[in-house]
Amino acid sequence: MKKTLWAVSICAGLLVAASAPAWAHHAFQAEFDQRKPIKLEGKVTDMEWINPHAWIHIDVKNPDGTVTNWMVECGSPNIMLRRGFTKRSLETGTDIVVQGYQAKNGSLRANGSSVTFADGKKLFVGGSNPDLPENDQKKQ
Repeated sequence: MKKTLWAVSICAGLLVAASAPAWAHHAFQAEFDQRKPIKLEGKVTDMEWINPHAWIHIDVKNPDGTVTNWMVECGSPNIMLRRGFTKRSLETGTDIVVQGYQAKNGSLRANGSSVTFADGKKLFVGGSNPDLPENDQKKQ
């Protein structure tokens, strides 16, 4: 009986450990609002190449002249690299325009759809949003 209880406990522990990343990860709809598209124009202040999502931090100048720092969720670093980004693409001070969707709670966070550079080059950031690159292109 003790062996069976011990084996069941180990199996339960392994199942909990294996499912922990799934609990930590979220769906687009859990945090962002597809009805709140947003366009952010600003300068990169930081780029976090971390899993499960890379993050772009940008300073956005408001109409009243104040500046707010936004966090933009992107796909994983691997997805970003496959989409054409490099670690030098988003250096501090780079001017970009980000298309995406604002957080449901109204915070200064967005889920990115695409980034357009000053030279007109546009790259899809591969976030968890419902847009596919070709759909994003058709919207504009």
